[in-house]
Amino acid sequence: MTDPQTSPLSPFDRMPMPPAAKLLGWRLLDHDATVGRVRIGFDGRQDFTNPAGFVQGGFLAAMLDDTMGPAVFLASGGRLYTATIDLSVHFLGPARPGMFAAEGRVVRLGRRIAFMEAALADATGAEVARATASARLVAVEKLPGIQAPLPTRPGHAQI
Repeated sequence: MTDPQTSPLSPFDRMPMPPAAKLLGWRLLDHDATVGRVRIGFDGRQDFTNPAGFVQGGFLAAMLDDTMGPAVFLASGGRLYTATIDLSVHFLGPARPGMFAAEGRVVRLGRRIAFMEAALADATGAEVARATASARLVAVEKLPGIQAPLPTRPGHAQI
């Protein structure tokens, strides 16, 4: 996978950080655009807990969703954004507040629809949730406030 710290350009470089991603502590850890795979870090804050003291499932689902969409974005060379149509989440164990890492991948990228999957692990590496999703593909230039697509470079798939 490509190291985001040494990679000179990433499709995310021209995107403003969405408020939901900021809330979740979203950070790009690793990626490989050629195969549509991404690894994202998240902060499972104490503010996200339920009465039992575990991170509430809706936040975990949001973390998974905010991993799968970026996998498509990277696989398309920063040209396609996703609008989630369907999201199925399996909660595998309690998620204590702390750092989380999610790995997402594009299962199939069609002309209008993408199919994705992701897994979310806690700081010990224990998997706490898995998800699959389908999403409608939207050209980035149709989004308000987004710059034109980056020029294609080696390692980025053209769609």
